[in-house]
Amino acid sequence: MKEGEDFYFNEEGFMVFTEAYHLKRGHCCKNKCRHCPWGYGKKKEKKKIS
Repeated sequence: MKEGEDFYFNEEGFMVFTEAYHLKRGHCCKNKCRHCPWGYGKKKEKKKIS
């Protein structure tokens, strides 16, 4: 793993994986990662019915 490419440290000192890292790994871990390329855990927009 390469810092700046696969991960970085946030303001609180936690390691955060990048989208590039997740794509290299090849699957979703379902932990609602900040940069999840599969969108797991993202809030979905509700469609209004007219």
